[in-house]
Amino acid sequence: MFTRAVSRPFQRLKPLTLSLSLLATGTVSGVWAADAEYPHAHEAIGTVEQIYDGAMLPDLAVSTYRNIDRLFPTHTIKAGGHPYTLPKSDKPLGNVHFTYEGKQYDLYDYVALDSVTAMLVIKDGKIAYETYQRGNTEKTRWMSMSVAKSITSTLAAAAIHDGLIKGLDAQVVDYVPELKGSAYEGVTVRDVLMMSSGVKWNETYTDPKSDRRALLNAQISQKPRSAVALMAKLPRAAEPGTVNNYSTGETQILGEIVRGAVKMPLADYLSQKIWQPYGMESDAKWWLDSTNGVEIGGSGISATLRDYGRFGLFFMNNGKVDGKSILPEGWVKEATTPTTLKGGKKLDYGYMWWTAWTDPSKKDGAYAAVGIQGQNIYVNPANNVVIVTFGAQPKPVDKEPIDPMVFFDAVVAELK
Repeated sequence: MFTRAVSRPFQRLKPLTLSLSLLATGTVSGVWAADAEYPHAHEAIGTVEQIYDGAMLPDLAVSTYRNIDRLFPTHTIKAGGHPYTLPKSDKPLGNVHFTYEGKQYDLYDYVALDSVTAMLVIKDGKIAYETYQRGNTEKTRWMSMSVAKSITSTLAAAAIHDGLIKGLDAQVVDYVPELKGSAYEGVTVRDVLMMSSGVKWNETYTDPKSDRRALLNAQISQKPRSAVALMAKLPRAAEPGTVNNYSTGETQILGEIVRGAVKMPLADYLSQKIWQPYGMESDAKWWLDSTNGVEIGGSGISATLRDYGRFGLFFMNNGKVDGKSILPEGWVKEATTPTTLKGGKKLDYGYMWWTAWTDPSKKDGAYAAVGIQGQNIYVNPANNVVIVTFGAQPKPVDKEPIDPMVFFDAVVAELK
């Protein structure tokens, strides 16, 4: 029997408003103890607002990004006892040289300038390069940021394969009845996956008045169902399927769809379908909207470097576990190639996966799960390469000095 595992929630709650809200609801008792076995459990951490404001100095950012399960209650994504083996390659990656915007760089420049705190390069199923910086180790769990969106998208695909979601044209409100009568009435699962619901949304992380920050504030309140209640109040800005607008709120809705379809927490479904059977080595964590509530579909997973790498391998190998795909036929290609809006406009975006934006990666059919502040799972199926990075960039404003995909292209070329 597969059972739900709920982690001991966060060691300390910040800001004070979050602590007070929990006191008011009687949910504080017993939540202060950290995971004593985790190597970073007793480090000082910042607040979730500081993450989104970009208001932390480097050391505090690093300790916070590897302890995000202390910011909110989480569910545990349980690993099994038989890890997928990642042997060392007999042809390790050496230094990598490349040109970006007319200037010469190498691997060491990329790691330093883009604030990379860990990196894994897998070629032909073997580790060609692995490094841990700033005190990170193989046991470090690092925040996913929007890498979680691609994982939630994959869970939706698994639920379609299992017959629990009735295809891409299924109606959102059939799985999330609280959205009946809202701007999500008439929106399909496909619309949400393409972030083209037509629901108005402002994703600006650093703007305290943005919809993204309103969603974060709903999470901080820890009031059950506050996130979906927020989404239900949003107005419509366009007809469903006609306009793409990047929205973490869309992924929160997708998580609600999956939860409504599979009748279990997303962490459990992820563990049951992928984490255990594919052979992830370590337990991971996933933020909740409230104690024992619903996972945050667009963020809040913390996992180890190698397990993110294994997820990239799983997806690159067409979602196969023991030779059998758990995803609908053709899903990986459909989810990772440019999609088309109603009216024929092409998007450089799949089903919550980013399609390649450099010429070499486009040629190879590469794609990536990308999170702010330097998180990446890059997959190059033509060359059987997966690259994972942990980043500790100071601000969530997409200002990394070196375009990571340019560096990834150079790595792939070097591995040839």
